[in-house]
Amino acid sequence: MSASGLANGAAASAELTASALSLAGPSSFRRPESAAGPASSTSSRAKGEAPPQRDTDEASDEAWTYEMAPQDASSALTGIVGANLRRLRTKRGLSLERLAKASSVSRAMLSQIELGQSTPTINVLWKIARALGVPFSALISDQSIGGTSIIPAARAKVLTSHDGSFSSRALFPFDVPRTVEFYELKLAPLATEHADPHPPGTVENLVVTSGTLEMIVGAERHLLATGDAILFEADVPHQYRNPTKQEVIMYLVMTYVEKTG
Repeated sequence: MSASGLANGAAASAELTASALSLAGPSSFRRPESAAGPASSTSSRAKGEAPPQRDTDEASDEAWTYEMAPQDASSALTGIVGANLRRLRTKRGLSLERLAKASSVSRAMLSQIELGQSTPTINVLWKIARALGVPFSALISDQSIGGTSIIPAARAKVLTSHDGSFSSRALFPFDVPRTVEFYELKLAPLATEHADPHPPGTVENLVVTSGTLEMIVGAERHLLATGDAILFEADVPHQYRNPTKQEVIMYLVMTYVEKTG
């Protein structure tokens, strides 16, 4: 799920109320664009929109807008993410400044996340997970949960891009970081999701259940119809493109080399 693709991958309690965190899937999430238009390697922001500022407390309004979740996003996971980020960062002896440089996420944003004052986009979380060398789930896991878990659809955790064109619903309990993760992905008509390379050894296995998907892995392009599946090594830049006016629904199994964090 980039959506940079779906840095190592996702998790939080199934008992929490539905939420949206704006991963990529390693992954950076982009705005819808025409099927004919070229996809940006860093974002599908509207033409002329400035990229977010990096490594500074004085981020521009555009930068903060890019890094923060939609206004209607739930804060159910905000505290969990903040606590996990602080724990993982301090465990590795990283200052906010060093993590900001490694992840290309502003120090101000990292501080806001750790303090539980901001809900980051999924793209930002993917960048942080990759910089820390942990699965995405290590950042959103609530490790207090155990035993058998039921995940009602009404209480599912839905991670989204800033503009909502790409969404990822975890189909496994958010209790501990895992080496294998299962997601339902949705991509809006004419939208593109760009994913940064995941750590070596990360594999994505995806099946399209509705719509048509153009899957770009490195220099390779594959057009997948409903029912088609693809397996690929996700340690290269990859994109999920919807070339039609129909929403694409797909299911993804993400496998990591080893559990870390």
